[in-house]
Amino acid sequence: MRILRYLTRDILLHTVAVSFVLFLVVFAGRFIRYLAEAAVGSLTGDVLLPIMLFKLPGFFEMILPLGLFIGILLSLGRLYAESEMVVLRACGVGPGKLAVFVMVPAVVVTLAVAALSLLIAPEGSARAQVLLDNPRSAEGLHMLNEGRFRKQRRGDYVTYAERIDDDGLMHNIFVFERTPGSTEDLFTATFAREGAIVLAEESGRRYLELRGGSRYRGEPGERTLEEITFNLYGELIPESQNSLRRSGKVESVASADLWVSDDPRLRGALWWRLSLPVMVPAIAVIALALSRTDARRGRYAKIGPAMVVLLLYFLGMTQGRSAIESGQGPSLMLAVHVGFAVLALMLLQWERISKRWKVMRG
Repeated sequence: MRILRYLTRDILLHTVAVSFVLFLVVFAGRFIRYLAEAAVGSLTGDVLLPIMLFKLPGFFEMILPLGLFIGILLSLGRLYAESEMVVLRACGVGPGKLAVFVMVPAVVVTLAVAALSLLIAPEGSARAQVLLDNPRSAEGLHMLNEGRFRKQRRGDYVTYAERIDDDGLMHNIFVFERTPGSTEDLFTATFAREGAIVLAEESGRRYLELRGGSRYRGEPGERTLEEITFNLYGELIPESQNSLRRSGKVESVASADLWVSDDPRLRGALWWRLSLPVMVPAIAVIALALSRTDARRGRYAKIGPAMVVLLLYFLGMTQGRSAIESGQGPSLMLAVHVGFAVLALMLLQWERISKRWKVMRG
């Protein structure tokens, strides 16, 4: 029992330390991305911090398995390097019993990852998506400051609003757009008395809704000019494929809704959420098997090969999710988990397997 408490405490301490470092790296990278979106006007500054806080559980559902994997390598690698593992083996702690001991912190991390991936992270993403879908959170895309021209699409899309009320209503709006044509570029200029940004519930896209104005369209050098007068006109707000609003739609869907959905993209997201806690015991045993080292090589000797194995596991899961999203079913995802579970058992019993192989050859 003392050995169990000792190993569990040591592995969990290493896991927390590694996870904290990884969290700082991931948090900094994501924060830079969000700042970039705010810099171009896709987000207003006052929603950055709430969105980051709501997204935190989604960071840890990936960080904790990696932290456990590296934590086991460091913790058991130290025991091997300092010859403590020799003492444990002399006390009757073999590979099988050691795997049982390692499963205790692995089960703790598995339950935490399951709660994060299936419940907490989707709820946080849903709340973040509410902020992202709020038209007021994105009004900076076109009119970050009243009385200033805003450029998008490398200058092909320019907007201007003379005044913006506290409720987001804009007055005296000008919109200019250049569209490539077959021979000449088409230029469109729109003037409106007032307008606001609205969200289409069906598509989730945002529109600049203009009221009471005129729209002019034509080619440079041509005498013909198309003129349209309107009372209400909707202008689609352009968004990139990798924008936060579009990329976070699936992550914000509750797991219960994913379970009953027939959409391949949602089914792929469900299998991905289920795969994250399922992989934890397998990578824990793989880390246990690959932590074997000695004083000469040191505790960090096997981190490189172990990270390659973990990377292959993640790549296999990613390919399995892509296969599900393309309508091929979960067979590839299941094969990946079964394959790495078998690999974990083979690595754990590698010494016994190699000895039997030598006996058979001899």
